[in-house]
Amino acid sequence: MSTTKTPITVAYGDGIGPEIMDATLRILDAAGAQIEPEVIEIGEKVYKSGTKTGIQPSDWESLRRTQVFLKAPITTPQGGGFKSLNVTARTSLGLFANVRPCQAYYPYVDTKHPALDLVIIRENEEDLYTGIEHRQTDQVFQCLKLISRPGCEKIIRYAFEYARAYNRKKVTCFTKDNIMKMTDGLFRKVFDEIAKEYSDIQSEHWIIDIGSALLADEPERFGVIVTLNLYGDIISDIAAQIAGSVGMGGSANVGDQCAMFEAIHGSAPDIAGRGIANPSGLINGAIMMLVHIGQGEVAAKVHNAWLRTIEEGIHTGDIYQEGVSKQRVGTKEFADAVIERLGQQPQHFKAVSYASAPRPIHITPGIPPAQKKELVGVDVFLDWKKGTANELGDALSSLSDSPLRLKMITNRGVKVYPEGMPETFCTDHWRCRFVSDNSGEVSKEATLKLLSLLHEQGFDFIKTENLYTFDGQPGYSLGQGE
Repeated sequence: MSTTKTPITVAYGDGIGPEIMDATLRILDAAGAQIEPEVIEIGEKVYKSGTKTGIQPSDWESLRRTQVFLKAPITTPQGGGFKSLNVTARTSLGLFANVRPCQAYYPYVDTKHPALDLVIIRENEEDLYTGIEHRQTDQVFQCLKLISRPGCEKIIRYAFEYARAYNRKKVTCFTKDNIMKMTDGLFRKVFDEIAKEYSDIQSEHWIIDIGSALLADEPERFGVIVTLNLYGDIISDIAAQIAGSVGMGGSANVGDQCAMFEAIHGSAPDIAGRGIANPSGLINGAIMMLVHIGQGEVAAKVHNAWLRTIEEGIHTGDIYQEGVSKQRVGTKEFADAVIERLGQQPQHFKAVSYASAPRPIHITPGIPPAQKKELVGVDVFLDWKKGTANELGDALSSLSDSPLRLKMITNRGVKVYPEGMPETFCTDHWRCRFVSDNSGEVSKEATLKLLSLLHEQGFDFIKTENLYTFDGQPGYSLGQGE
């Protein structure tokens, strides 16, 4: 093994973070990990100093230089416009793949699913986690769900490459493409396209709701699950919990250049400073880091010692079971027990080997050919409180000199004009769809003239969305009931 040390950036975080990071680094040092930590401060203290990102601008330089980040959990203050540092780091550093292995450690950790052993690969840069939100009226708030073809292709191809590298036999896609036919529909379409290139790996798709139910009831049926950002966040915690404990799970966030490793749990301020936190999640995250930087032998040494500690019944309080556990220990004592077992192999669990572990997987998405894009209409969103849907529709339909005609009005996505239902509940936020009379291409000048006319008539337009076709196919959804 090389004696050249790999620089890594380390953050001790908030809450239980300093305790579990200290335990983890002691184990890595005792195992002979060739790392050179650079410590930065992130989290609550930095937020409260006035930095809304939770990290000082100068500390980004450490992350960009080392390209490896071992991070303890942090606390993001509520309110005040503070942004999640996790999301900021993932998107700013291009960490497009969140990899979360979930495994049961039965009978030493209680679970209803002793054979559970799966990996959730979550898209990490897009979806609702981009956090683009607006308040548009007194009653209505908006969050934009952004999905790109390159983003879909990167994460889906990564999932298949991961499955092949780690000898997983099946990749399952979770979406809600029956409802979100364009965003989730794109993810499903790209999945089906890419799956054809991996004939050695079984592929399948489930709608997220029934898929989540199957995950909770029959997790043994899954190998690798790939899904969008929000869904992946939710189901990875479900999988970790039904495996035995969220506190056991580690996580990798991998990009083409940088990677971040962490526990999947939060900072648990309620038990901070008491010395009782389980460091296993961060230890498992650190094991993934060692594999990533090419120190697979050390990773296996730590992993096997950790397994031996678990199966010998040396447990922190969160997983302690009377009649199964042999000794209840705190954070420091658990780390000491792992260190004592370095070099030993587990007896109940299968020993781990990373001798032939793959190097980081790099994905370059393809560039699809450009399609013919035509403007065919515009959705104008109004803040309007002066009457019913029919009254609004009649007023808009009777606008003189309008270059476009009103086709429909929706409220929260449901068509309310023409021929709306009187039972439909409406807010003060109205989407008004305008198209050309001849169903042909619309000029930008026509949409600007329409907006000017609406303004002159006292309508408060708060947002517009252009309606395009791509090679003749609509690039927009219909209204419910349209």
